[in-house]
Amino acid sequence: MASEGLSERETRVLEAVIQTYVETAEPAGSQTVAQRFALGVSSATIRNTMGELEEKGYLYHPHTSAGRIPTDRAYRWYVDNHMRLSAPEPEHQRMLEAELSAPRAAIEVIIRSAAQVLGLLTRELGVAIAPVFDAVVLDRLELMPVSSERLLLVFHLRSGAVRTIFVQVAGSIEPEIVQRVSQTLNERLSGLTLLEIRTSVVDRLRDAETTPREQQLLNIFIEEGEEIFGLPAGPDSIVLGSTQSIAGQPEFVTGGRIRDLLELTDQRDLLRQALSARRDRGLTVTIGGENDDPRLTGFTVVTSCYRTGELSGVIGVIGPTRMPYDKIIGLVDHTSRMMEGLME
Repeated sequence: MASEGLSERETRVLEAVIQTYVETAEPAGSQTVAQRFALGVSSATIRNTMGELEEKGYLYHPHTSAGRIPTDRAYRWYVDNHMRLSAPEPEHQRMLEAELSAPRAAIEVIIRSAAQVLGLLTRELGVAIAPVFDAVVLDRLELMPVSSERLLLVFHLRSGAVRTIFVQVAGSIEPEIVQRVSQTLNERLSGLTLLEIRTSVVDRLRDAETTPREQQLLNIFIEEGEEIFGLPAGPDSIVLGSTQSIAGQPEFVTGGRIRDLLELTDQRDLLRQALSARRDRGLTVTIGGENDDPRLTGFTVVTSCYRTGELSGVIGVIGPTRMPYDKIIGLVDHTSRMMEGLME
């Protein structure tokens, strides 16, 4: 069916060129297209049609090659008008389930594993944004000595999640002191959101009746409460998978584009901003020049937001604009739904 002012023949030839280039990473020539696809026309007709598509901005000549490459506009046309979303292969579904079957409480483990396995399955760079915890209610805290100068603080959150951080102390503290301070913290902070705790922890703990030794420990939470209750990997924290798979893509094997890829992985603020803008936007595909930042012009960003209760984040991949969009979008969407199930 024709779309976007394209004739039936132009639609079929454009789809064939896109498929050829995605599969081979080589510019598609008219003879190659004629041999690969039963379009019912000669290679000369295909060549003329490809010329028309180039004039309309869907294809371009790389250097002096006889073949043509899809433009960002072509990929957008394909995603919006012609793509048939593919469900992940059963083997990939099983791999995702095996890799993401960590206890639901370990959200950071789920996120890290999701970015890694998604990158492996798609051969792109897996990326994720950790959930924002500000609106999550604290059920209870556990404070446990792990060494003479460190305590483990365990957050049990109403979302079902558990978070842990280490708290530095100035010397060994008796277990009974730790237990009584834990009780005080729970009496005064349980039932509040983490944002409420951060903004009021000083007032809530200041008048607690404590012994000098208990007060010494409690003062850590009074003085460092904003940092402690911000939790590690706070709002909009970015997680990246391995670059090994994407570095093997033809776009990055030779030339300077591998440098662009490596520089991109160092731009944490750029990636954090790009992914954070997609929070609560569902399934999103941004192709090449559609990206707001020029440093992402050569890449496609495919993301899906995940949400369970008060927790929400983003999972997806970044790769070259040449990608099997139907398979990758399906994998990203499936992974985000799996994460929601594991976090419930």
